[in-house]
Amino acid sequence: MDADGLTRLLAPDGWALLSALPPYDERLAMPIAERLRAEGLHPSLVAAALTQSRLRSRARAKLGDFASGMLFTQAGLEQATRLEVAAHHARRYRDAGLSHVADLTAGIGADALAFAGVGLRVTAAEVDEMTAAIATVNLRHFPEATVVHADGLSLDLSDVDGVYADPARRTGTGRRVFDPAAYAPPLDAVLALRERVAALGLKLGPGLPHGAVPHDARAQWVSSDGEVVEVGLWFGPLAPEGPGRSALVLRAGHAHVLAPDESAHAHVGEVGTYLYEPDGAVIRAGLVGDVALEVHGRLVDPTIAYVTGDERHETPFATGYRVHDVLPFHLKRLRSYLRERGVGRLTIKKRGTAVVPEQLRKQLDLRGSAESTIVLTRVGGHQSVLVVEPLTPAADGPHPGES
Repeated sequence: MDADGLTRLLAPDGWALLSALPPYDERLAMPIAERLRAEGLHPSLVAAALTQSRLRSRARAKLGDFASGMLFTQAGLEQATRLEVAAHHARRYRDAGLSHVADLTAGIGADALAFAGVGLRVTAAEVDEMTAAIATVNLRHFPEATVVHADGLSLDLSDVDGVYADPARRTGTGRRVFDPAAYAPPLDAVLALRERVAALGLKLGPGLPHGAVPHDARAQWVSSDGEVVEVGLWFGPLAPEGPGRSALVLRAGHAHVLAPDESAHAHVGEVGTYLYEPDGAVIRAGLVGDVALEVHGRLVDPTIAYVTGDERHETPFATGYRVHDVLPFHLKRLRSYLRERGVGRLTIKKRGTAVVPEQLRKQLDLRGSAESTIVLTRVGGHQSVLVVEPLTPAADGPHPGES
């Protein structure tokens, strides 16, 4: 969307057009565009309205009903924080007793919206002029929020008691940036701000290595409905737990936090009746052993993120499976095993093995109507196959021996 399209879209007639469009359907976009242009609407307005309709449709997964009243850029939507996660960010600032937050990288305004939504005053800086204009539109219902077209690092922080930043980690062409010095703004420049404002929060990519976490940070890896979305670095009053690591698992509208138990350590043992696959945020945070402690289990292998146990335990930090068989990995034996049981639909999970699931599926030449799940991993240092069944919190209640 160019500046002309945005200007036309923000006019009363343009906004009315956007509001009147049907739910976005890729198959209907071209016919609708042709009809609107034939009716005399400016091509820039038609293109802008249909682009926003498409982006709003995509944004609902991140921002829910708020998306229907917002404007977006492609890059802004990709970097925007999910509303549920942004709400957790905002509550950290509110619960720390802060009142005025500077968002140095406002983008389309998703985090600023969450800050304002919990009653915080927000100064939201955005270096791109069009994106700043869009953020202004998106924050129009919040008098607590002020958007400024500026480099966030240039903001006057004398009246600010909290700072937040989500440095861009992609180039203008969409390629990922892995060097923190090439972030926009650079990571070191943002970290230096904690010398001026103690309450600093950062949203970074979840692949951040533990060795890159500052010694005074609380690093919290976050997953939302099974997808690892970020690691937050929290400093000063935003980290009342103190420096360290934790995992925040958001699932089905509930939030669960796992922190390390420094007083105990999980051991490695043989595969039991149950297998637990830790959530991705737990794995990224290095807390697989803590899941083993929670389910009274043990590690399958010291280097593999699978936990096993002899009792069933419900935990938000892992997906559970009942183990039916443990076999050494051997293609012919596995093929015979599955054919004897009429397995034609197979879910293949893997960790710690070079086997390619789709290639293995072809080699197995599956036949039958039954369905099964296998896990390819190392057990006791040996490549193994675990035949498992996903556990569900179903109505049939616990099986014998389950707690």
